[in-house]
Amino acid sequence: MAAVAVRYEEFKALGVEVLAISTDSRFSHKIWQEQELSKMVSGGLPFPMLSDAGGRIGAIYGVYDEAAGVDIRGRFIIDPDFVIRAMEVLTPEVGRNPDELIRQIKAFQHVRATGEVTPSGWQPGQVTLTPGPELVGHVCEVWKP
Repeated sequence: MAAVAVRYEEFKALGVEVLAISTDSRFSHKIWQEQELSKMVSGGLPFPMLSDAGGRIGAIYGVYDEAAGVDIRGRFIIDPDFVIRAMEVLTPEVGRNPDELIRQIKAFQHVRATGEVTPSGWQPGQVTLTPGPELVGHVCEVWKP
């Protein structure tokens, strides 16, 4: 969360809303903000941190571990039509990559705006593909990994 918070202005510039959700209480969030996050990010998290006591939100998104009573760490890209376009769920031992998250957001925004598709590792300005019958069997002529 702190890695996303540090780059929050980039997310805002992309028109992205960021929310953090955990099964911890709002009181735990307050203490965590004051004692930990504010030391990593000036002023603490600049986006809302919501409490999912009981794991109802986590259960809907498939990340609630009922036995442990916690939401497993994950991130979701949800488009303006409220469709989940991407999700990543990792155990706490491995951190997530905000560079990859921003790349994916830009790719989904490009796809939504143009109808083109982006190949693996696509960055803005790189080759995109236009889906259609003429592309079948010819991807290798347009894109090389």
